[in-house]
Amino acid sequence: MAEVIWTVPALDRLNVIADYIARDNADAANRLVSGVFGRVDLLERFPAMGRSVPEMRGSEYREIVVRPCRVIYRIEGGTVRIITVIRGEQNLTAEDVIKADLNF
Repeated sequence: MAEVIWTVPALDRLNVIADYIARDNADAANRLVSGVFGRVDLLERFPAMGRSVPEMRGSEYREIVVRPCRVIYRIEGGTVRIITVIRGEQNLTAEDVIKADLNF
């Protein structure tokens, strides 16, 4: 089984998204956070289950989608590192992901 490690910036981004949703619907925010953690937990057993990040085809970065979020991660041997979480409608560039990865 792989070890899943959340970076502090990834947790912070998830909290920002959840706080924004909670302004209108606290239950929806709680469901989102539970859903994200539930899907991320599956990465322990199935680290390659996510797809390649479309904006970064051919790179080592992968993502899982838990609407409205995209969870970007990278597999490092027996470790899955959660790099960032963004809302699906946000623009994502390779530079954004690499910067987040280097600044954890």
